[in-house]
Amino acid sequence: MPEIPTSDVRMLAPAQVAEVLGVSVDEVMALVHERRLRGMKVGSPARWRIEEASVAEYLDEQTEEARRIALWRQSNEASFPELWGTGVVSDSD
Repeated sequence: MPEIPTSDVRMLAPAQVAEVLGVSVDEVMALVHERRLRGMKVGSPARWRIEEASVAEYLDEQTEEARRIALWRQSNEASFPELWGTGVVSDSD
């Protein structure tokens, strides 16, 4: 049986989501169509609304992705001259 939205589900207009994310309404709608944000048409005439919880989840995913990219870049930029054969490795004994 499909899940029925309850009163504790907060729905946002695409313009509100765009403001939170700092992107255009078109980009928000693209995220909805890509199913990266959960949205639905409600009312008459039908207008798009996006679940606030999905916006928080999207932001969490973006934060985690940025963290992983930063760690990857940091590891790529690390210098290990003794592994690459450049530089002099002194014997500490």
